[in-house]
Amino acid sequence: MVFLFDIGRVLLDFNFESSLARLIPANIKNPQERISLLLNRKDQLEAGLISQQDYTQWALNVLGSNATAAQFHHAWQQIFTINEPMWCCVKKLAADGHRLILFSNISEIHYPWIIEAYPDFLCFDGAVISFETGFIKPQPEIYQHAVSTYQLNPSKTFYIDDQAQNIFAGKQIGFHCWQYTITKHHDFEQWLKIILQKFNQ
Repeated sequence: MVFLFDIGRVLLDFNFESSLARLIPANIKNPQERISLLLNRKDQLEAGLISQQDYTQWALNVLGSNATAAQFHHAWQQIFTINEPMWCCVKKLAADGHRLILFSNISEIHYPWIIEAYPDFLCFDGAVISFETGFIKPQPEIYQHAVSTYQLNPSKTFYIDDQAQNIFAGKQIGFHCWQYTITKHHDFEQWLKIILQKFNQ
């Protein structure tokens, strides 16, 4: 069986705001509005439509920050906390021989840094990363890229993501999907138990 896993709010929870706020000088007005401007343009970065260098310089100007590019990247990276219950499931699936593939909207600031920072990502056999493809979920092209790159049979592919629009797109291509809620992990485990029983027969 093949499992596609989103990263954010599935494998890792995250909070951009508290990390980025540390870069903003105390005398700057409207810090939350400035952070919102950064996050509103994040899709362009994650789709590879803007380079990390250009985004970083623009972001520091928006924040009114005198931080260096390296300091900005560090703050951008220090947003994650591990979702331990999900990693228990991932490790068990890997140990049982299932094929695991990352399927994430993510930028080059986070990837491949994230693989080094969290070695358990070595459980995964491959990755479909948005900025490398030029598309982001829920654009159908990135789903088609995943299918063609890894020769997936959608009817035997299981996709976990926290965003409803991404799950909808996954269902459109034929994946078995679960919309994950980090505070309701037990519901995911019940679904996983059912599909493993059904498709391992």
